[in-house]
Amino acid sequence: MRDFENQHKTKRKQDICSHYGNIMDVETTGASWQTSQQDGLKFSGVQASHKMAQTDADRMEKYRSKINSVGGKYGIDPALIAAIISRESRAGNALKDGWGDGGNAWGLMQVDVNPKGGGHTARGAWDSEEHLCQATKILVHFIGRISNNFPGWNTEQKLKGGIAAYNMGDGSVHSYENVDGSTTGGDYSNDVVARAQWYKKNNKRY
Repeated sequence: MRDFENQHKTKRKQDICSHYGNIMDVETTGASWQTSQQDGLKFSGVQASHKMAQTDADRMEKYRSKINSVGGKYGIDPALIAAIISRESRAGNALKDGWGDGGNAWGLMQVDVNPKGGGHTARGAWDSEEHLCQATKILVHFIGRISNNFPGWNTEQKLKGGIAAYNMGDGSVHSYENVDGSTTGGDYSNDVVARAQWYKKNNKRY
């Protein structure tokens, strides 16, 4: 009976995760030149995203169990959570006392607390599971908003649009062809997707 229950839980987790699409099937052009200059790279695109994800990999390891827990709880691929952490805070390395963006954003996934921006109230310590839960719920919310706004998009397109909306809000997403037109660096969802694909491919623990 216990084996059956475990199998059922595993299947249910797989079903939930597939609800938002397969991150490996999302189209991506990777990081812009502007983003790649964070690390002084001489190239941009998917290669740059992969290089930055790899740079953050060792720092990311300390958060792995929390990332996996939160991913399972909300049906979001843990590799995607890791990718957002990499993009937003370089796995914590870009933060000062947990804050980034000039004190406007909190934690590993940079929850926007600016009243004129996201207007969220920071929850939990900057590197806590509570923080990751709050940020991941915001991501899920935006995937839902994009799904409602663009019902004709396929599942992977809605996922990508939700990632872009996590950065700038769903009101900034007007088309799939220019999904990153209003995002930071003009590449947010493309860069995050490429980083997530690197974590998915190179770290079997996500």
